[in-house]
Amino acid sequence: MIDPAFVRTMARYNAWQNESLMTAADGLTDEERRLDRGAFFKSIHGTFNHILWADEVWLSRLTGSEKPSVGGRDSSIYVDDWEAFRKRRRERDQTILDWAESMDGDWLCGTLIWYSGAAGREIGKPRAFAIAHVFNHQTHHRGQIHAMLTAAGAKPDDTDLFLVDEQR
Repeated sequence: MIDPAFVRTMARYNAWQNESLMTAADGLTDEERRLDRGAFFKSIHGTFNHILWADEVWLSRLTGSEKPSVGGRDSSIYVDDWEAFRKRRRERDQTILDWAESMDGDWLCGTLIWYSGAAGREIGKPRAFAIAHVFNHQTHHRGQIHAMLTAAGAKPDDTDLFLVDEQR
């Protein structure tokens, strides 16, 4: 399904897009970032938080790092302060980049078993499949943020994956 080169490319894409969206969101007021815009996680800030929370959940499953201190219901309010959020997002993006650089193809062939709070049961999937899900989840919710930012008058960068290496 995927190989280490894919994981590294998607980690770079993730970091690039997060930085682009945070930079665009910097042009909004805190109130504008928190405004309920009708998205699943309501606001730009809430959706950013959910992505960070989910990345930390998946990192804990994939690497054994510490999982978030809150559950999924509170993912949209995970980090309240915008500057603290930006700092933590950049740290997690670097963690993902470092993890991707150390990726071993044989490891990808294994199975990941975890307890899913969303499903309410233990799940096992190929690691490669789980990693594809992580990057797909990020991209899905960043698309929502991009749309909300654009509607608010902000101008995030292009999102085309084929441009990732030209931007980083």
